[in-house]
Amino acid sequence: MQSYDYVIVGAGAAGCLLANRLTEDPSVSVCLLEAGAPDRNPYIHIPAGFIKVGHDPAYTWNFLTEPGPGIDGRQVITRMGRTLGGSSSINGFNYTRGAASDYDNWAALGNRGWSYAEVLPYFKRTEKRLAPHDAHFRGSEGLLPITNCDWRHPLCDAYIEAAAGFGLPSHIDYNAASQKGAGYYQRWIQNGRRVSAAKAFLKPARARGQARLEVRTRAQVTRILFEGKRAVGVQYQVAPGAPVQTVRAKREVILSAGAANTPKLLQLSGIGPAAVLSELGIPVFHALEGVGENFHDHFMVRSVVRVQGVQTINSTARGVRLLGEILKWALGRPSVLSISPSVAFGFAASRPELTEPDLQLHFSPGSYAAGIAGQLDQFAGMTLGFYQQRPHSVGFVRARSTNPFELPRIQPNYLTDPRDQQTAIDGLRLARAILHSPPLAKYGQADDFPPAAAQTDAELLACARERGGTAWHFMGTCKMGHASDPAAVVDSELRVLGLEGLRVVDASVMPAMTSGNTGAPTMMIAEKAADFIRGNPQLPAESRQTIT
Repeated sequence: MQSYDYVIVGAGAAGCLLANRLTEDPSVSVCLLEAGAPDRNPYIHIPAGFIKVGHDPAYTWNFLTEPGPGIDGRQVITRMGRTLGGSSSINGFNYTRGAASDYDNWAALGNRGWSYAEVLPYFKRTEKRLAPHDAHFRGSEGLLPITNCDWRHPLCDAYIEAAAGFGLPSHIDYNAASQKGAGYYQRWIQNGRRVSAAKAFLKPARARGQARLEVRTRAQVTRILFEGKRAVGVQYQVAPGAPVQTVRAKREVILSAGAANTPKLLQLSGIGPAAVLSELGIPVFHALEGVGENFHDHFMVRSVVRVQGVQTINSTARGVRLLGEILKWALGRPSVLSISPSVAFGFAASRPELTEPDLQLHFSPGSYAAGIAGQLDQFAGMTLGFYQQRPHSVGFVRARSTNPFELPRIQPNYLTDPRDQQTAIDGLRLARAILHSPPLAKYGQADDFPPAAAQTDAELLACARERGGTAWHFMGTCKMGHASDPAAVVDSELRVLGLEGLRVVDASVMPAMTSGNTGAPTMMIAEKAADFIRGNPQLPAESRQTIT
């Protein structure tokens, strides 16, 4: 049995960043536990390698959702990172902070200190923006390099031109004053390589020495240990049936295992809804009705059009052409190997009366079998996907059994809210209009999905139910809120309500969905949590600013 000041469960985006910030103090010791393997696979570090590792069970949690009542009883496969860096090592690496109103809403829900003005300095602290930028909104001194896409494609350029015709200004900084517009995505890629949280934050932290940071991989945490109401450590195993090992925390246990595994671990430790624990046969140690509830995910729907007269990723990433792309990448030139799966963005309103975007668009000059990223179609195609940024459908996450190695039950309840159904219909109509507008129509050959015959609201909704799926943006299952909120799990400093020495720092704590990818907001949460943990909840003087 070994003791450290802090034990962090999960080496994803939040866990890696926290390990770095906490070990800046030479007197602090941290043990970081990761259930997956080290991030040594070379495909992790090549951006296009997401096609390989993003579906490899050696590096992912292969979650399968419960049958969805809103999607004709389908189950959706969704994968989260299970290696150092977590999902930042296997995902699409698009850097999207969300809208200012997202965080003002968090504060309005009773979460003191989480307004946009108060979280912006933490976004800035994390990033190293490697492009011209407005210093009022963007940071340049952080550890995470954020670059513009240096690869260009005529279909992407045509999409951006087409989007402008729908009132979306081109090439804006969607992480600054306003999201509305279209252009090429910003991403954590530098010199043609993925910069995961493990590379950006964990690597320099480990260089400080094992006395300050010990990283243990293949360590599946099975239970949180308590003395009275205080968390004092965790137990873990390297495999089912392996000896149980114990690590103690002198100050805090910090859960950063993600919005599926964090509530599962709490429930296995007797913390959660009494009825859920009773059904599992787990004695109630501390009843918290919100653990595993308030689950949200972005539901992605993709439109695919077959194209002609232009080369797409479908052919570029195969055969002799792929060899040429590999050579370009090796020489440090723009290459299909160093791009995001979604190359161009759009933030648009699904209906004219909306004052700010409610759709995030993802354009790719290629297409994937059955709309699933990773397996290219045999034909040349282009894809315009979208998801509703702030969905209303809400689900849950629950432990499936007392076996800590069994994956949790995940029920997103996609498209169960009528408002989400209408937005899916409106989004498909907008995507079709953009794809058929003059800048792109000259390349279009035929609608692949939805088929051209799908015209009515009912037919378009049926298409969304048939092929829509996860955007890998799990959040909300340990909701941040006031103690008077029966659904709250943590307070505004991310401490588990009613317990001591236990904090949650990952996307679980988001009280409401952010308007975009969840990676950047998760890192911001970890930056802010580091100040809470270090007893410095106020912003540094040099970071305070007025947001206009």
